[in-house]
Amino acid sequence: MRMAVATLFPGLFEPFLGCGVVGRAAASDLVEIELVNIRSFAVDARGSVDDYQFGGGAGMLMRPEPLFAALRSVEWHEGARVVLMSPVGRRLDTGLARELAACSSLIIFCGRYGGIDERFVEAAVSDCVSVGDFVTSGGEVPAMLLMETVLRWVPGVLGRLESAESDSFATGLLDYPRYTRPAVFEGMAVPEVLVSGDHAQVEEWRFRAALGRTGSTRPELLEGRDLREVRAAFSEAMRKAARSKEHDG
Repeated sequence: MRMAVATLFPGLFEPFLGCGVVGRAAASDLVEIELVNIRSFAVDARGSVDDYQFGGGAGMLMRPEPLFAALRSVEWHEGARVVLMSPVGRRLDTGLARELAACSSLIIFCGRYGGIDERFVEAAVSDCVSVGDFVTSGGEVPAMLLMETVLRWVPGVLGRLESAESDSFATGLLDYPRYTRPAVFEGMAVPEVLVSGDHAQVEEWRFRAALGRTGSTRPELLEGRDLREVRAAFSEAMRKAARSKEHDG
């Protein structure tokens, strides 16, 4: 997969690209990531990339010239999926992350100021993506969220895709509570079923816990869902995770 990020602040991404899952992806042959500095295509010697809005209004807008120039500077931009981080976009979820992870080439644009000229959106952007019902000062942090979410679904990045398939939302439920050693800490014990060795009972407990947590915290995720299908999806994810552990162990 090839990925490019166009931003006015490429320095924000440098430590991010050296850490964790994204760092491993960037250092591997699985994903090629490049940073594009939009200010390199400023319209004057002062480095201007923004201007006042026609019709008035608060906030400056990023001009179209630097945006188009930044896009065209990516050698493989033809045919790439071009994403703009924007609060007016489609909400980022697991389905969209998996969809974008299946692309061979992805270019992410980070807006700043009061937004960007709509002509760039209409002519060049294939997807506007929002990470939530709030506004940040720029698209850089949302772009990092998108990259982290998408790269987890690129085969090989996590080592085993089963790790992502059993996460929150992947099964249609929030994640179940998880515990590790010690079995008792400061008088707090893990649920007895989890140390019983009864795999069927463990799966049932996890499903009930995930279902209860989802119903109390995010009930809209269950609206219109057939619980039998939810249970089947959960069981399949658990089976894949178990097979993965056996393979690794």
